[in-house]
Amino acid sequence: MSGGDGETLPSSADARAYLSYLATRGNVSAATQNQAFNALLFLYRNVFSVELSDMGNTLRAKQGRKLPVVLSVDETRAILAELRGTRRLMLELLYGGGLRLGELVRLRVKDLDLDGGSITVREGKGNNDRLTLLAKRLVPGVRRQIAEVRSVHEADLLAGAGEAPLPNALHLKYPNASRELAWQFVCC
Repeated sequence: MSGGDGETLPSSADARAYLSYLATRGNVSAATQNQAFNALLFLYRNVFSVELSDMGNTLRAKQGRKLPVVLSVDETRAILAELRGTRRLMLELLYGGGLRLGELVRLRVKDLDLDGGSITVREGKGNNDRLTLLAKRLVPGVRRQIAEVRSVHEADLLAGAGEAPLPNALHLKYPNASRELAWQFVCC
């Protein structure tokens, strides 16, 4: 292949050889290899005006799947033994209900069904809602936490505050909902 000024452009075989070198001996991450692949495709297509149609059999790096790092049951018990009050309750809700941290901090009073033993997780991973378990042994602690939230909320209302942010445009449909206990966050 020849360039506009008489120079020879790299061939698709050269591109494949370079990508194979990166994959086998270049000691670079899979993300770097894939970025190089896409950069070469862009270079050939948009700068050299050449379509690399035979790149399908090029050795491509695969992202390694990593197992999550989790604590053993004994490690979890040891951590819980060091915590008290709200912090312990928060960790027990995370662990016992399979909640993610972001889901826990967005948990509202109305999302807890203490009698039914369930937690409604709203807009979790993938923006999906789901139902998870609330361990019976956590219910007394959750009741105490809700009582604390109620106390703080009532004091906030008396001070002219106490409004929780509402999702989407719910404040238009229910203008006073943000001041209700049900919409207050559990973990403050």
